[in-house]
Amino acid sequence: MSLTYEFYVQRAEAAESAANEASLTNVRDRELRSAHAWREMANRQLMIEAERVKADEVRAERRAAEREAAEAMRMRQYPEGSA
Repeated sequence: MSLTYEFYVQRAEAAESAANEASLTNVRDRELRSAHAWREMANRQLMIEAERVKADEVRAERRAAEREAAEAMRMRQYPEGSA
């Protein structure tokens, strides 16, 4: 199962719900700590996804620049009409 932002948020909400229903202080505290950890993981997942998008854009730009450079090199080596 792929861990997604939505999954982390669902787990945080479940832990918060359990904390609200807990009658024992230690159980409530444990569930609140759990909810906090799930929220941190959700936020981290958002950052990871944003960084992945940026990295994909940078790679695409680099590939385009490399293709252009290769085409320019080919045109210098084999100009049209000379052969």
